[in-house]
This record gives sequence, C-alpha cells and structure tokens, in this order.
Amino acid sequence: MGRRLSELRLFVREFRQNYHTTGAVLPSGRRLSAALARHVGHGDRVQRVLEVGPGTGAVTRCIARNLGPNDRLDLVELNTSFAQSLRETLVEDSLLRTVAERTRVLEMAVEELRGETQYDVIISGLPLNNFSVDSVDRILDTFRNLLAPGGTLSFFEYIAIRRMKALVSGASVRERLCGIGLALDDFLDGNEIRRDWIWLNVPPAWVHHVRLS
Repeated sequence: MGRRLSELRLFVREFRQNYHTTGAVLPSGRRLSAALARHVGHGDRVQRVLEVGPGTGAVTRCIARNLGPNDRLDLVELNTSFAQSLRETLVEDSLLRTVAERTRVLEMAVEELRGETQYDVIISGLPLNNFSVDSVDRILDTFRNLLAPGGTLSFFEYIAIRRMKALVSGASVRERLCGIGLALDDFLDGNEIRRDWIWLNVPPAWVHHVRLS
C-alpha cells in the first residue's frame, strides 16, 4: 500500500508539472489495464512485449500477470522520475520482481528504438492528442517499424477527447487536433481488429487493437 500511494503521489506531481507528456489525470484503472494487456501471453510462441509510456506501472503489472515464462518485456519511458520509479518497483513489488530479470527499463523516446528490434505486442500509453501532428506521425511510423509481422499494437484514447478539446480551443489547436484525428483514422483504417469501450475508467476510454496489413 505504501508503494502504491507513493506512485500515485508521483503521478499527480508529474501530471501537474508535465501534463504535455503525462496526459492522464490518474494511472490507468484495472479494466483499462486489462484491455491494453489483452494480447499478452496469447499462443505458444515466446513473445517480445513493448510498453511505451508505462508511467508508474499500472498497466505493467497487468502485463506481468499475463507474461509467459520465457516472454520478455521492454518498458520505454522518457520521464526520468517515472523511469526511476519503475526501476525501484521492479525490485520492491512482489509481482514485478517475478519478471524483473526479463524486463528492461529504457529511458528514451520510443522513436529512438527505430529498427533495434521487433515486438509481438506493443502497448502504448502515450497521450497522442497532446502532441504535434508531426510527432504523432513519427510515433505511428515507429510503431509500424517495431511491430513484428502478425503482431498487435494496443493503445487508448479518452472517449471524444479531441471533439471536446476542439470545442473550447482556438483555431490553431483545432487544426492540430484535426490533423491528429486524420492521422489516427488513416492508421486504423483496415488495421483495427477490435475496439474495447471502457466506461468505468476516469475518464472513460476506448482501446484500439491494431494488426497491420
């Protein structure tokens, strides 16, 4: 309980100081985490799993429960405070300790992983609606390069967030949000295999599951 309270305080602090890259008001809830980790541990083959933007590890714990005995997990976290917290949690948390030897914490932007390896499952918690259109394009291109053939990418958005932001924002923000929407629509078109609606989350969210053709 003490460790979880410390993580919550860290998350709230980073949200206040770095909203642009943190994006969420609270760590992902149990149902959202389970939906994001849906494709981890499926089948008989060994999986390489990548989580992008794990924050304090709410989704990471769900991933750890699903990992097979030989699966490997990489956590890419740009925020220095979150990365350090993840390293400590891998030592202190009873669940994450079981996968610590098969887990790497990589303190970098996901774009820096371009071409290094490919992953069977990618899970992203990045707040894409906070970024520039060019940044979103680069991140989506990186996902294309990192996802192994037949692999699955899962990422979430808060329901109707772009529409609500556009209603209260100026012209430049509306233009940026429209560009992000078009980029995501193009990425999902013909590639989205499932969408989970998570109403019991703060705020409500949907999870896109993508398998690239």
